[in-house]
Amino acid sequence: MATGSAKRYVQAVIELARDGGSFAAWQRDLDMLRNLVSDAQVREYLQNPGVQASRKFASLEDSLTQVSPEARNLAHILIEQRRVTLLPEIAERFEEAVRAEQGIVLVDVTTADPLDADGQRLVKQHLKRILGKEVELRLTEDPEIIGGFIARAGDQVIDGSVTNQLRRLRARLAPV
Repeated sequence: MATGSAKRYVQAVIELARDGGSFAAWQRDLDMLRNLVSDAQVREYLQNPGVQASRKFASLEDSLTQVSPEARNLAHILIEQRRVTLLPEIAERFEEAVRAEQGIVLVDVTTADPLDADGQRLVKQHLKRILGKEVELRLTEDPEIIGGFIARAGDQVIDGSVTNQLRRLRARLAPV
């Protein structure tokens, strides 16, 4: 679940990217910032309240030369506000927002066995019909669903698993 703070930063970045037509550049910059704070030592240093924000900015300048001035400003704001830990979430939510701008929905699909290319194509077509949008799949396997698939697109869940079908059949056959 996205935090309110991360959502607000993402909304601001989306507006800047939309105005400048720079979605790809922002995605690249946010990925670089996410990678930077994924290093435990860097993250610990940036979160250290004993180090002044200006020193933190100065130590990052060399690492931030390849990102846009706007992304550098975002990093400075997050450091100043002690919210640098939001960067991974901001980058992830930005990816989702870009997909939404392009009319694409990311769907988490769980199957009992790995899907081959034809299976993926069929699931995509099925979900595109149901959701009315282009679909990008993120696949996982769970043998406990026996067969079929479970798809999650945001808050919407489509459970076509054999396990769910058996559960519904059992409920219909149970004496009243």
